[in-house]
Amino acid sequence: MAASDQLTVADLKNRKTDEANHNARPLEQILSEFRAAREGLLKRVDELDASLFARAIPHPRLKTPMRLVDHLYFVAEHDDHHLARIWELVNAARIVPNGDGV
Repeated sequence: MAASDQLTVADLKNRKTDEANHNARPLEQILSEFRAAREGLLKRVDELDASLFARAIPHPRLKTPMRLVDHLYFVAEHDDHHLARIWELVNAARIVPNGDGV
């Protein structure tokens, strides 16, 4: 993995998310792909040279330096937000129309 002078700019329009059409896909498939992507990320991090962990590079929007651990924490928090929302939707779907739970 090549070193960079700045973190990659986020796609604020969520183009890849929209193109994935998650609402039309089975939840199990989405979660399986999510897990595989996170496992892939951890594998890549595990293979990094240890010197990269001490390096800080600017966040493109915040213009503040971030270390790798800071970025990984941000990604984990972002993922947790999405997983919590999925959990809310799953639980809401379990409620039957007359108000009784499953």
